[in-house]
Amino acid sequence: MATARLDYVAPWWTYWLHNFPHLNFVFQSVDNTFKPEEPSYQQSVVVFAFIGAVGLCLSLLALVVYLVWLCFCRQDIDEETKRPETCCVTWAAVFSGLIICSAVGVGFYGNSETNDGMYQLTYSLYNANHTFGSINNMVTGAMDNAETGLKLHLERLDELFSTRPDLLQALRFMQLMVNNVIQEMTALPDLKTANADLGNVADQTALVEYYRWLTYLLLLIFDLVICLTMCFGMAKQSRWLLILIMGLVMLSMILSWVSLGAGMATAVGTSDFCVSPDKFIVNQTKDIITADVAHYYLFCSPNLPNPFQQSLTICQRSVTTMQIQIQNLLRLTVPIFPSAEKDLLGIQRLLNSTEFSLHQLTALLDCRGIHKDYVDALIGMCYDGVEGLLYLSLFSLLAACALSTMLCTILRVWTLMGIRDREYDDIDEEDPFNPQARRLSYNPRRNQAMLFGGNPRYENMPLIGRGSPPPSYSPSMRTPYMSITEAQIRHFGTDFQI
Repeated sequence: MATARLDYVAPWWTYWLHNFPHLNFVFQSVDNTFKPEEPSYQQSVVVFAFIGAVGLCLSLLALVVYLVWLCFCRQDIDEETKRPETCCVTWAAVFSGLIICSAVGVGFYGNSETNDGMYQLTYSLYNANHTFGSINNMVTGAMDNAETGLKLHLERLDELFSTRPDLLQALRFMQLMVNNVIQEMTALPDLKTANADLGNVADQTALVEYYRWLTYLLLLIFDLVICLTMCFGMAKQSRWLLILIMGLVMLSMILSWVSLGAGMATAVGTSDFCVSPDKFIVNQTKDIITADVAHYYLFCSPNLPNPFQQSLTICQRSVTTMQIQIQNLLRLTVPIFPSAEKDLLGIQRLLNSTEFSLHQLTALLDCRGIHKDYVDALIGMCYDGVEGLLYLSLFSLLAACALSTMLCTILRVWTLMGIRDREYDDIDEEDPFNPQARRLSYNPRRNQAMLFGGNPRYENMPLIGRGSPPPSYSPSMRTPYMSITEAQIRHFGTDFQI
């Protein structure tokens, strides 16, 4: 059987995280041994959580500086620089969106890896807890058989064989064997407390993992919704939609930095445990089981003796001896004391049941089963679990930086929309090169009103019919003009004579 050190070796990333400088609140070095009950170690883990707070402060400071630059230090954009800056803003938005989408992909992978590792951890804890429960049931059953069933049958036989000293001596010997079984069963470690504690740890771990997984899943979906909403908002160029997006981006950025700090603190603390888990577990279980029992299960080495072997051997020998005695008594006493057959057969059934329980108990107490659960739990937590936390931390970092860039982009889009609206307000409607003025020029009624000073009397009157020559006309238009009547000449005078 291989030792635990060969079965489980901490991965390199746990050593990398374990070797990070551990500092307390006054930035003094702290021992990086996993001691969660000590305040100095707790402070060193909390310091890693401050990474997210520092990143959030830097992001907010950068946003404030950028906003100040937009408000006070920006020169007006002329027509030559307007289009290139718009392209830069568009590409910045596209780039930040791609980074967020990539970060979300990394986050989904990390969330799945962490969940798989925690599932393996809780499954192993529940399996070990089931083994401890079975051991307790076996020990309790054997104790009940010995203390209640066997003693009751022996007391009845003692009354029946009261006239036979030789038979009473055999009963006294069997009573001695029963006491040996009870004594050795009592010497076995009481695993009820360990069973309850392990069950509580498994339940709490499963509950925390469920909410952790759900929280990250909602954050990942939230970031994807922000990307889609931003694309829609920039396409529509709606102010209220941009305001909504800025609020969502700010919230997501804060959550990303918070998740980064929480992920780093959890990864470092877990790595400190993964580097040296045996020492911590021995210290935590010293009030429940002895050190030799803890080492037997944690290392499961052939060089370590089985601490239960002596007790189990004595119990099995005692049961075997009693079975031989019962067979002899059945052969010798039933013809003389027929009423004793019922109690003798009852003792035989109890001994057979106790022997079967002892075989099962020997298999359950063997280190290989519980040690396998122990190694599986460590692999799930320290390999998949910590690796997934690193990917989630990378997601949080990328998402926080990309969201900061996205927020700057949205602010720039907001200012460009303000500049566009201001330029539209400054347009001269009388400017012939203005697109709006050109649209107005296509209105015939407005053109006629402008030509005739706004007098409606001449708006619908043809120029020819009023005797007014066009500014330029072809020979075909000249003939009607030359045919003006004398009345029209008297009316208009000689102004239009040729």
